[in-house]
Amino acid sequence: MAQAPVWLTYGFTYLAAAVIAVPIARALGLGAIIGYLAAGIAIGPWGLALVSNVQDILHFAEFGVVLMLFLVGLELQPSRLWSLRRPIFGLGTAQMVGCAALLWAAAWAFGLPWRVGLVGALGLALSSTAIALQVINERNLMRTDSGQKAFSILLFQDVAAIPILALLPLLGVAARAAELDHPHEVQDLLLEAAKILGVVGAIVLGGRLALRPLLRWIAKSKTPEIFTATSLFLVVGIAMLMLSVGLSMALGAFLAGVLLADSEFRRELETDIEPFKGLLLGLFFIAVGMSIDFGVILRTPWGMLALLLGFLGIKALVIWTLARVTAMPYQERPVFTLLLAQGGEFAFVVFQAGAGFRAIPAEMASLLIGAVALSMLISPLLLVLLDRVLLKRFATLKTAPQAQEISEPQSAPVIIAGFGRYGQIVARMMLAQGVPATVLDHSVEMLEVAHTFGYRVFYGDATRVNLLRMAGAEHARILVVAVDAPEQSLKIVQLAKKHFPQLQIVARARDVTHWHALRDLGVEHVEREVFESSLRTARTVLELNGLSPQEADTLAERFRAHNMALSNRMYEHHNDREAMIAVAKQGRAQLVEQMAKERQERMAAAEAGAGLPPDVPQAPKAP
Repeated sequence: MAQAPVWLTYGFTYLAAAVIAVPIARALGLGAIIGYLAAGIAIGPWGLALVSNVQDILHFAEFGVVLMLFLVGLELQPSRLWSLRRPIFGLGTAQMVGCAALLWAAAWAFGLPWRVGLVGALGLALSSTAIALQVINERNLMRTDSGQKAFSILLFQDVAAIPILALLPLLGVAARAAELDHPHEVQDLLLEAAKILGVVGAIVLGGRLALRPLLRWIAKSKTPEIFTATSLFLVVGIAMLMLSVGLSMALGAFLAGVLLADSEFRRELETDIEPFKGLLLGLFFIAVGMSIDFGVILRTPWGMLALLLGFLGIKALVIWTLARVTAMPYQERPVFTLLLAQGGEFAFVVFQAGAGFRAIPAEMASLLIGAVALSMLISPLLLVLLDRVLLKRFATLKTAPQAQEISEPQSAPVIIAGFGRYGQIVARMMLAQGVPATVLDHSVEMLEVAHTFGYRVFYGDATRVNLLRMAGAEHARILVVAVDAPEQSLKIVQLAKKHFPQLQIVARARDVTHWHALRDLGVEHVEREVFESSLRTARTVLELNGLSPQEADTLAERFRAHNMALSNRMYEHHNDREAMIAVAKQGRAQLVEQMAKERQERMAAAEAGAGLPPDVPQAPKAP
């Protein structure tokens, strides 16, 4: 009988462990990451010992973190960062600096070298973005004060992980120079810093000049699998470049993501890389579980306990103080503190990279990784205890029992996703005309409003295929996408196009960029949410400025026709930013020139008595 190759055996082992452990962890309310860690521990050297070459697997699995940081970079558009600058850079900086400073001081008090203490403090100050966001979404906390502040701090930590990773090679050089009593320590540090800045500068400059033209050229081939291959080639290539000069792969991937955050290919890149990221990130957590050195923990159990309780206590103190200073509601503070006090997945990368660059000893890295892993394991348990003992009636969950979930398939011909200010008007029109509609919304607060006024709205996230199926999407005729967030809107449309192709989709566009993205997905019926109301406001202003109602109406209709034609012309070039801007400027100039000319003609005709009323513009001309 032929023996299976090693890669096939290991692949079967990883998948089997994940398939068994992750559903059990989710069923127990512990989250997928805990399941992956537990699976790794089970099959690793300290469990069933089914896998031996843990370090090789860990190096491969680190690519999952690289892809995650690339996607984090794609989400960090400069405009988004600027709009959230105060909570991100205010609260985020206070949390990172406060936690790192106290942890560094504690390490110094216990006699650790300053470099080891600094790496440990920076790594332990980070929190688990994956676990925290999962809990926030599950508990509907994103719109609460604690949810918004936690999200801002986590976003800052994702950004802060990059300079931390860039700092590790410098600390490694300093550590090696100190060990060898190197007289040129400062010169070595300056050389290393110059190398880092040079490579980062080359990536930024090359990305600006080459990445977008390359992606445009690949996109013109209209071969989806080649675009996916190009996305992976981009990340792998930059990761190899960073490794070749002794820097972190994650740093390069993050920079590549930021460079493409404002590009027209951001959505396509996210869609292509997301499946690979999810699988490899799961493999990374399995590898982390396998790599936990329980020998170090067993040799110093009390030291591990002291480290675990110490860093959790210090972080909890800083985070609780921030919650109090920012006047966060008292009942939201415990969950906010617990979510951010635990260690994070980036800490694994920091400590492993720190050991690789010899900034910290390998045994110390194992001890720190063990403490972070244990904090991530016990945090969900503490959260359950917190709910059952201290917060039996958590404030934001009081309305949850009133949220009516879909318990049986619906049969209405119209499905409305989103019951905000936009979806409510659509739903009211359907109700007034006797057209049955199934309404979905993920906000408990919005459901309260709906029930107060007698509407039947079901609780649920419309980005879930099974929920759309329960809402009757297989047999419905029309899907109205009226959610606020453009990202969520596009995801709903993608799912509907893929699984329910018979649906006619009517979507709300937040702005022109969102309108273009919906058109790219094949949505024909797209309405810009403030266009009509803005047009009516302009018409009123024209009337108050002396124009007759008839002339104001005609001018508004003229502008609407011109704007729609211009939008269609711009859409043809929306993948070429310069060409699209040129078309927009040309169209606007034509409109101004045309209306000015007609205004002069009407005034001249009125003065000459030629029979052309001044309040009746000529027939619209092609834009």
